Amino acid sequence: MNTLPGRRTRVLAATTATAGLMLVAACTSTGNGGSGSKTAAGGVELVKAGQLTTCTHLPYPPFQSEIDGKVQGFDVSLIDLVAKDLGVKQEILDTPFENFKTGAFLNAGKCDLAAAGMTITAERKKNVDFSDPYFDATQAVLVDKNSGVNSLADVKAKGVKLGAQAQTTGEDYAKSKGFDPVSFESSDAVINGLRTGQVKAVIIDYPVVQGWLKDKANADKFKVVDNLKTGEQYGFTVKKGNTKLREAINKAIAKAKSDGTYKKLYEQWIGPYDASVASPSAS
Repeated sequence: MNTLPGRRTRVLAATTATAGLMLVAACTSTGNGGSGSKTAAGGVELVKAGQLTTCTHLPYPPFQSEIDGKVQGFDVSLIDLVAKDLGVKQEILDTPFENFKTGAFLNAGKCDLAAAGMTITAERKKNVDFSDPYFDATQAVLVDKNSGVNSLADVKAKGVKLGAQAQTTGEDYAKSKGFDPVSFESSDAVINGLRTGQVKAVIIDYPVVQGWLKDKANADKFKVVDNLKTGEQYGFTVKKGNTKLREAINKAIAKAKSDGTYKKLYEQWIGPYDASVASPSAS
């Protein structure tokens, strides 16, 4: 994702919600769901009539971030396809990332689903149901070009301070390799930590790094020195037992891959299309 300045807290064309902000994403037209019914097309039950409410954590480009006053990104565009199939619009609730491990907002009826560039893990499956995987991800090590670091092994050998986003698999991976990474709340904070010298290297999902490096200023200053194939796959989550919504998400993903929409969105938000990512193996 492209890098944005510090996280903004104003409400975008919506009202303030508990523990988060309701943000309007690219909206689809209201259809079968209707503004007065909580039952959308296919018998999918929604927490709010006429809308598909998505929990996320901003910013996390290229998957979701606020651009020109609107939440946009790869995840947002894919879930817009689900909303369209259901005949409703998508709205987004910005929530703490730790919420995605517990499924708290899903269980409390604040959101219908969560979309946050989220890795499918056995631990998370205990609390939520995942969609089919829609993206294969790797972890990248990004460093300051003047750091003298050329690999993750170098980070450890040279005692370079490493950063990672809190509550993520990148942070977990770093800890599993014996690092004690500086923990940042958001991806925006991670890149700012690297810019300001709080850390000299960071480990984070490679698609995020791809987005950062689209900015020439970042590309001039930073470089990728390792791409770690950790076997991660992203999935969207729903409340445990919400089979109809999970199936609606899977149907939209499959259709997008078969009709070329997935490829188009991938190239728009992430970069050159990689067919192996478009067809991840079953999680």
